Amino acid sequence: MSGLFRARWSADIHREWMTAVSENRGIPIERLAVRRDSMNEAVPDGCVTGYAPLIAGLTLPDENDRHVLAAAIRCGASAIVTFNEADFPSEVLAQFGIHTRHPDTFIMEVDGVDTGTLVEAARNDLAHYQNPKLSPDEYIQGLQDCGLRTVAEYLQKTKVLLLAG
Repeated sequence: MSGLFRARWSADIHREWMTAVSENRGIPIERLAVRRDSMNEAVPDGCVTGYAPLIAGLTLPDENDRHVLAAAIRCGASAIVTFNEADFPSEVLAQFGIHTRHPDTFIMEVDGVDTGTLVEAARNDLAHYQNPKLSPDEYIQGLQDCGLRTVAEYLQKTKVLLLAG
């Protein structure tokens, strides 16, 4: 791990992404629970607790997003990394010293702080896809398809580095 950021989530965030992935991709919740448990094991203090009392006092365009902001406040996060930045108005988040970052922007900023981090992380991630094995082009296309266009373009340009190692 690079140590450049500290990922945090909550049981509610896990429940939300697992439900969405299960519904959109047809993956059983039980299989996703294995991924959730792996995340919690890999980052022992990653799962935020104690944020529930904050939820009722928060106002967001979608009240179902209040748990995300509450968890961010509780753990002292400076950013919420989300594809749905419009759901977290900057004037609301600024009260708590928090801002949003689109995942594509966030990843590129991390690489800007420590050049090479992105290629190394992508190389490690790509190595996990063994059944079926993904080619670098398939991996990059997957990033493009899920909305990480700048990351995909960068990795396409540096594909030789992705293959090295």
